[in-house]
Amino acid sequence: MAKNIVLVRHAETEWSLSGRHTGRTDLPLLASGESKVRGARALVDAHGFQFNLVLTSPLQRAVRTSALMGFENAEHTDDLLEWNYGEYEGLTTNAIHEGDPQWSLFQDGCPKGENAEEVAVRVRRVIDRCLKVEGDALLFAHGHVLRVLAATWLRLAPEDGERFTLSTASVSILGFEHENRVIRQWNSV
Repeated sequence: MAKNIVLVRHAETEWSLSGRHTGRTDLPLLASGESKVRGARALVDAHGFQFNLVLTSPLQRAVRTSALMGFENAEHTDDLLEWNYGEYEGLTTNAIHEGDPQWSLFQDGCPKGENAEEVAVRVRRVIDRCLKVEGDALLFAHGHVLRVLAATWLRLAPEDGERFTLSTASVSILGFEHENRVIRQWNSV
């Protein structure tokens, strides 16, 4: 069983900087984002983890973040893809609220995209894989999918992921206190 599951959100892209929902659009990191990855690497290195499972979303922003942190051989998995925003891909929350002022990603999902439970189905498979390894697991992915993963880890509803925030190039650590699933560290940059 994994002792710790370390989550790394990808570094900054043009759309994450501007607040646009970036699901399946495959954007590169900004140079400013790449420079912030060194800080994430230092945070991970400080713990002395023994990673026996390293997974990444196949999108270049996550793959590049993993490579910059020295994990260029991370296994790609579609289960860590960002939320499918469907018709809301590329839009900001403010732009979506112009047409639907009550819309909430975590509560309502996206037309022709995913809802929170559909994302949770994917992250449960990732959690199951992590629980089967000895040592620690390291995951490179995206803000919203990792928030659902954290809520699911804590056995909360996937919609409760809305209560967490994740900065770009941040490091978070999930683990155990006795048999209880806990957050050991959250959104460190």
